[in-house]
Amino acid sequence: MRTLALEFSSTRRSVSAIAPDCEPVEAVGASVERNTQAFALIADVLKKVHWDRRDIECIAVGLGPGSYTGVRVGISIAQGWQIARDIKLLGLSSADAIAEQARCDGLRGPVTCLIDAQRQEFYSAVYDLDDNAARTVRPLRIETLAQAHERAAQGEVIVSPDEHALITRRIFPTAAVIARMASARSNYLSGEKLEPIYLRETAFIKAPPPRFASA
Repeated sequence: MRTLALEFSSTRRSVSAIAPDCEPVEAVGASVERNTQAFALIADVLKKVHWDRRDIECIAVGLGPGSYTGVRVGISIAQGWQIARDIKLLGLSSADAIAEQARCDGLRGPVTCLIDAQRQEFYSAVYDLDDNAARTVRPLRIETLAQAHERAAQGEVIVSPDEHALITRRIFPTAAVIARMASARSNYLSGEKLEPIYLRETAFIKAPPPRFASA
């Protein structure tokens, strides 16, 4: 199945295309504020593999955690594409993609993935990496900065897409890894079922009514 993978959860935005029995082809760009460069990256990778947009049969999206704006852009593109072309959709954890990228980079054994969650907190998950897979030891949860410091003090190998003194190695989730992971999946979703991985309750604050100067 010809699959387009979108990974916009970090500052390293990427799009990848993969066909059966082929290695993924990737286009990469750095984020500029809120601009994901999504459609430019899609056009770039489609040009590299000589595909038309109508050739795409599935879109796989990195669901975060990470940049809420970036993840939402990826989901919106996938949802719109499915409405227009009736393609298949997959959603994958960007933390799982980081762990798999770490495995591809040669790391082995227990690895902790930390992703900045703001408010002096981190999304944290623990994996065991071997020659065959990155297996989840402890699923994703939110930890405090103090807990992250304790992990580092205990000598844990910490990978993260974010710059931080705590990390052992900076590793980004990549669309190429998302594409490889998607090629082994068949748990397709309808567009409305794609949701960002966001472990906090979403809170909205109602703005006060406008104040008008008296005449």
